[in-house]
Amino acid sequence: MRTEHDFIGELQVPDEVYYGVQTMRAIDNFKITGQTIDPDFVQAFAKVKKAAAMANMATGRLPKEIGEPLVQAADEIIEGKWLDQFPVDPIQGGAGTSVNMNVNEVLCNRALEIIGKPKGSYDIISPNNHANMAQSTNDSFPTSIKVCLSHKAKKLTASLDRLATELEKKSVEYKDILKMGRTHLQDAVPITLGQEMGSYASSIRRGIARINHAIDGIHVMNMGGTAVGTGLNAEPEYIKKVAETLSEVTGEKYVTADNIIDATNNTDGFSDVSSAMKTTALVLIKMANDFRMMASGPRCGFNELKLPKRQPGSSIMPGKVNPVIAEVLDQACYQVIANDIAVSLGVENGQFELNVMEPVISFNMFNSMKYMANAVDTFVDKLLIDLEPNKEQCQEWLDKSVGVVTAMLPHIGYENSAMIAKEAYNTGKPVRQVILEKGLISQEKMEKILSPKQMTTPGIAG
Repeated sequence: MRTEHDFIGELQVPDEVYYGVQTMRAIDNFKITGQTIDPDFVQAFAKVKKAAAMANMATGRLPKEIGEPLVQAADEIIEGKWLDQFPVDPIQGGAGTSVNMNVNEVLCNRALEIIGKPKGSYDIISPNNHANMAQSTNDSFPTSIKVCLSHKAKKLTASLDRLATELEKKSVEYKDILKMGRTHLQDAVPITLGQEMGSYASSIRRGIARINHAIDGIHVMNMGGTAVGTGLNAEPEYIKKVAETLSEVTGEKYVTADNIIDATNNTDGFSDVSSAMKTTALVLIKMANDFRMMASGPRCGFNELKLPKRQPGSSIMPGKVNPVIAEVLDQACYQVIANDIAVSLGVENGQFELNVMEPVISFNMFNSMKYMANAVDTFVDKLLIDLEPNKEQCQEWLDKSVGVVTAMLPHIGYENSAMIAKEAYNTGKPVRQVILEKGLISQEKMEKILSPKQMTTPGIAG
């Protein structure tokens, strides 16, 4: 054990760990979720700390004999080492100070080890004086959230892109499968299954663009603003340089906000990203529910899609198979929507020069990105790739429907079309048969009007 102290007092810290006294206090104070800091967030924080050290060395304020081992320690974390050294609960009081100090302590103790000094020798390399130089939790924590969200968004949008691509393949594969379109859950006019798949793909592409646009907006940062955005204890040269070094470290363009005070006390950029995910979740839910409806039955429902059978569906009903993959996508998206509410509450509850609710904001946003990406991957792998259309059932519903009579309107008028629809409905006869019995149009003309291509493309059929 080693003895470390802060202004509250002394604590015993296990020799083998790289964190220190302030992390120990956080472990004791915050036992909320039973989880630890997201590894992606830890690595994002290490990138921010590396960029800060590089900028401070560039201005000459941080000696290289201290800055270089700090950068090396940060690089090791970025590479995936020491991720078990961040045990604090992600939901915590203090606006993220416990996370910031956890990172500072690990960086310092590893840097001390690199130069051959014992852990806890903070008179040589200090968590506050060196790892946190020209910084506050109030600028490094939100900037690290942004770096992490940008990283996670790449995986999320890649998953969504894969979903859209697979739907686009299905739109081509199913382009000649005619089925009944429905509005108000009632028979409408024909559409192809391929057109439906294409519409889902288009909505997913829109979601990707929405998320990317929101992510672009959070590449504006408040590094150098320190405590309240005024830049106290941060040199102007550092403020300019840290935007350059963070862009270099992350491979993405980060710029300093025009009004750093605003960027410190307002977190609406996070709300933009969360809202983009929520809206995309709504689109995913609609799609998943359409799949569930089209797969309903199989004997007493629509039965237009055959979903792959993934597991028995009931503990009491033999042979029942449920659309579990579509259902899990729904539920993951419900959680994303719920998380957005927590994010909204966090964003609105900043006071004066700081929003102290960033821990709960980041926790929910990180989870939303993970849940949505995993659920979308599951939907593609476990459902969409092995999806099969029930062509015969699609045609049967089409033959039974009176909706196809809508295509006759320009040729025989509304009154005659309504009369045909009513008789077909009352007698159960196919629309084609009623049209021919009434002698309102030739069979050749009727077949041309009611051809699949004519009924599913713009213009007047026939």
